[in-house]
Amino acid sequence: MPSTNLTMPSTTLATLQPGEFATIAAIHADKALHQRLLALGFRSGKQVELIRKAIFSGPLQVRIGTTDILLRRSEAAKIMVCKT
Repeated sequence: MPSTNLTMPSTTLATLQPGEFATIAAIHADKALHQRLLALGFRSGKQVELIRKAIFSGPLQVRIGTTDILLRRSEAAKIMVCKT
């Protein structure tokens, strides 16, 4: 499904600030992590919201639809997003 947001500059999910929304553009991860993220609902074109960042480089709380997911920052850094 083509998206017009792909022409906008993209960043990683790990760099978003709490309260910001973004659209997933791509996932650059090894096969196992990529399959896990797909199973959790991380797909190109889906809108995500960063709810909060834990202190001391802890996990990120991300909302996709009505589901909240905790991700390691290293995992979030592999998800390319376009801010909306």
